[in-house]
Amino acid sequence: MRATAHRAGNSFRHDLEVGRHHLTSDEPEEQGGHDGGPNPQELLAASLASCSAITMEMYARRKGWDVGEVTVDVDYEPAQRGSPTKFRIDVRLPKELPDDQREKLMQVLAKCPVHRTLEGEVMFEERLELN
Repeated sequence: MRATAHRAGNSFRHDLEVGRHHLTSDEPEEQGGHDGGPNPQELLAASLASCSAITMEMYARRKGWDVGEVTVDVDYEPAQRGSPTKFRIDVRLPKELPDDQREKLMQVLAKCPVHRTLEGEVMFEERLELN
């Protein structure tokens, strides 16, 4: 899996390529950007929210459950000196859904690939290539 960022103009805006998809990331105006897209940290929160929702919906589909509309909100607080990064995940499910299904879906939520990546050990390898 590969993602590539290319600067677009003389600002912080970057065009992103992820597979065959194209996205834009930028910084808000108060940070020197033009607010042409979500900033990288917002993209991280969006990644966790979408992965959580998709993972729950995939599980429900395999079980043959009609879960209706699933909404996942993620609030992300980057690490500050002396405190860890914090994610709060709020899930909204239909009240008609049986308790056992709601409980299982909340367990499955923590197994989404992005959630597991964020809570696991991460390694980085930086390389420099000259044009």
